[in-house]
Amino acid sequence: MTEGTQGSPSFTELGLCDEVVRAVADAGYAEPTPIQSKAIPHILEKKDLVGIAQTGTGKTAAFVLPIIHRLLHGRARARMPRSVILSPTRELASQTADNFTKYGKHVKLTMALIIGGVGMGDQEKLLDRGVDVLIATPGRLLDWFERGKVLLGGVSIFVIDEADRLR
Repeated sequence: MTEGTQGSPSFTELGLCDEVVRAVADAGYAEPTPIQSKAIPHILEKKDLVGIAQTGTGKTAAFVLPIIHRLLHGRARARMPRSVILSPTRELASQTADNFTKYGKHVKLTMALIIGGVGMGDQEKLLDRGVDVLIATPGRLLDWFERGKVLLGGVSIFVIDEADRLR
């Protein structure tokens, strides 16, 4: 994220819970960027959204922050993630996972990063325990789905990150 412009609403004014606002402050941010100011309220209201903004404007936080807020209540079940974020590359998926770790540090949500190029044993253990947030690349998600290790019936939030790069 980058610093917002004068007159921007605060993260609290956007409707985010105290735990998320505290994590954002811990990361050194005081005001939301324009994409965050526009996207966060829509996501909190459970509305569909297509967001387009330049690199470095805080797009990832624009969906990560409200997802953390929305998932505070409820519980993960084995093999049934509550949210899925589909990323076109391992690198982007890893960056998104880092954002969840940074902004979700004051809440008790579980996350799994499911990407190719790494062993499947640890991924399987996480899926079997259940996760609130599943961040995945398409190939690895399809692989786990076909094996019956990921059931998508419980997904209430679905994000396609960098949709223009998915093939």
